[in-house]
Amino acid sequence: MHHVYVLSCADETLYTGYTTDVARRVAEHDAGEGAKYTRGRTPVELVHVESFETRSAAMSREHEIKQLSRPEKERLVAGSEEPELDD
Repeated sequence: MHHVYVLSCADETLYTGYTTDVARRVAEHDAGEGAKYTRGRTPVELVHVESFETRSAAMSREHEIKQLSRPEKERLVAGSEEPELDD
């Protein structure tokens, strides 16, 4: 499976990314080994996840989310169930 996720960073910004392993990727972000954007903005909290069968579908959705305004992203996050990490 391919996943698009949204993190809430310590500075209250939102970060959107793509991965095939959400738990691993969130751990990388928390350890300061994830995207340059999240370094220095730890700890991060997983606030939204969407899963897709194909990489292209996930990447398209990631792009869509990144184009949303902050209020639109907040509505997306508010409307989602609490995401669970599969270990």
